[in-house]
Amino acid sequence: MTAPVRAAQWRVLLVDDHPLFREGLAAALNLDDAFTVVGQAACADEAIAEAGRAAPDLVVMDLGLPGRSGLEATRRILCARPEARVMVMTMSEDDDSLLAAVRAGARGYLLKGAGRDEILRALHTVVRGGAVFSPRMAERLGALLGASGAASAKEAFPTLTAREREVLDLLAGGLGYRQIAQRLVVTDKTVRNHVGSIFAKLQVHDRAQAIVRAREAGLGGE
Repeated sequence: MTAPVRAAQWRVLLVDDHPLFREGLAAALNLDDAFTVVGQAACADEAIAEAGRAAPDLVVMDLGLPGRSGLEATRRILCARPEARVMVMTMSEDDDSLLAAVRAGARGYLLKGAGRDEILRALHTVVRGGAVFSPRMAERLGALLGASGAASAKEAFPTLTAREREVLDLLAGGLGYRQIAQRLVVTDKTVRNHVGSIFAKLQVHDRAQAIVRAREAGLGGE
């Protein structure tokens, strides 16, 4: 009798400087048929290297790493792999860390005191393209982004038109050219023309550099 074919698993990279925390989370993930842990890292440089080696679909990222921060690791990983998803797990509840994580490209933000079931639900949501924040943190995030997001992006890129900022925002959010065209109800060629203009105005050479600039300005965080 032929054994059933196992569905493809989401590939997960765990980044935390506490081995016991990583091992406990790895054990929980390995009991879930949807996930397989393909790498672990204790610092930002290891995380960046492991992401390049293991090509994870999902990265669980601590912010308080030795050396470079988890925010820097998040930005660099997503620059190289815009299709990856990052969920922050941290002890930090302050507004600055929350907003910085979202601007770096994180799609979720959980505190380390969360229970196993809550963590697994959050990981399932994030890896499928959703966003996860506790109700209290989501309310704070909405207020923070509402106060600073649009204004800071306009100030950061004064030479871009409103439509070019819109395209850049979607690009930083991980959408491809065709997806952006569908979202804006325009042709692929129109999107590519906008992107070419954006590259010229921002003096960047490729999509990855543009995404880094956009996320530093708070775009692509929805």
